[in-house]
Amino acid sequence: MSNDGGSVARRRIYLMRHGDVKYFVTDREPAAPRSVELTRRGREKAQVAGHALRAVRFDRVITNGRSRVIETARIVLDASEHADQLEIETWPEFEEIRVSHLADLEEHEVDAAFFSVFHSATPDRDSSYLYSENVGSLLDRVNTELDRLMADTSWGTALVVLHGGVNRAILSRAITGTPMFRGRLEQTPGCINVLDHGPDWFVRSVNVVPDDPAHVGPRVSSLEEIADAYRAYRGYPVPGSR
Repeated sequence: MSNDGGSVARRRIYLMRHGDVKYFVTDREPAAPRSVELTRRGREKAQVAGHALRAVRFDRVITNGRSRVIETARIVLDASEHADQLEIETWPEFEEIRVSHLADLEEHEVDAAFFSVFHSATPDRDSSYLYSENVGSLLDRVNTELDRLMADTSWGTALVVLHGGVNRAILSRAITGTPMFRGRLEQTPGCINVLDHGPDWFVRSVNVVPDDPAHVGPRVSSLEEIADAYRAYRGYPVPGSR
């Protein structure tokens, strides 16, 4: 294990969100969250992230087995100078907030269904995303897996590629020191977060976008983009500039 923290051996997690995907396209069935693949833009963003991380020597690479996170991880590893023989591990409990089905939301329901969790500073445990899994359930399973990962001291540097909601749960734990959920920690597709641990958490970087570090451009969240695509798919009016 590397020791870059003076007398304290700290481990490092490079926590990424998967690259860009499209769930809703007019005149098509919605993409299945479990199998949706990266768009061309998503692959390009992952390549840029891979270039930024190319000199990092990873000991482990962890995903939850979903197509979009595995594809992102593979692209990053393809750019690595030290990725020979690394296995991409599957940790299913790091799955994104589980959506049992995407109900045919009425126009007036869209904002509450999409934003009640992710636009709240600290949503309560009973708050749910798209009327499906609630925050408490997400926190319980994600923190159980995070505890399991950190209890294993055999590694020093890990690449962990997951989702916006799961990343928020992990970041919230690292920032506050307790299991909780900060909904407003934006996670841009393809972003990189850098977390050190040992014996406490140190948050070095959050939501770094390697090819757009200043976040120049439209000031919409990734979830607002998804909600607007849903509105267009359903034929509902899409809000103007935010």
